[in-house]
This record gives sequence, structure tokens and C-alpha cells, in this order.
Amino acid sequence: MRARDKARLGTLRMVTAAIKQREVDQRISHLDDASVVAVLEKMLKQRRESATQYEDAGRDDLAAAERGEIAIIEQYMPRALDAAEIDAMVEAAIDDAGAATMKDMGRVMGLLKPRMQGRADMGAVSATVKARLSG
Repeated sequence: MRARDKARLGTLRMVTAAIKQREVDQRISHLDDASVVAVLEKMLKQRRESATQYEDAGRDDLAAAERGEIAIIEQYMPRALDAAEIDAMVEAAIDDAGAATMKDMGRVMGLLKPRMQGRADMGAVSATVKARLSG
């Protein structure tokens, strides 16, 4: 507020409103860290989709605003995992689950999701697991 950064202030107010809305919806007083990360991930996903749609429609001004919000929200996300860390975690989860075929993918993803929530794109992780189990 004191820095007069209206874009940042608006985005942070939007984030706190989304968190408070989730608390009201679930009838709890405070969200835990995992739930807050889930709210932030959902907001990031919505903004990425909106930015893509705006760009496709030729509305670069609105797309730029969405990208600005994405940059602000990402500052409050946990540190992202790099490719080597993701590969190591996927291998460990496959070993832990005793997975050998694609039928075991659900078990492997069940182990990975809580470990990687908010730190990796779960779609990309799913593709990595699928490649490992099918190859």
C-alpha cells in the first residue's frame, strides 16, 4: 500500500479473498499451508488459461494484466522443483509403490501429489510417470 503498487495490492487482495472464501466454504477458521498452496495453484491455472484466451482473441492488454498477476502470485509459491529432482522423486515413488505397469500409475501419482503439490506441474509429472511405466 505504501509503495503505491496498485497491481500488487489488487492481486494480493484477490488472493486473500480467495483464501477467506475457501475458509468460509469449508467452515474452518484457518487453512493449512497445503490448502493455501492449492488455492494459489488454482488461481495461477485460471490466470494462465485467461491469458491464453486473451492472446488468442488479440487482447494483449488484458493478457499482460493476467501475466502480471501470475508473476505476483508465483512469488508466494514454494520453490519449484527442477527436472533432476522431479526425476528422482518419480523413481523413488515407482520403487515405493512397486509399480511395473500402467495399471500402477494411480498409486504412483497418489504418492507423488502430496510431495510435489505446488512445486511442480502435475501434468508434466504425470507424463513423466507414464513414460517410465510404459517404457
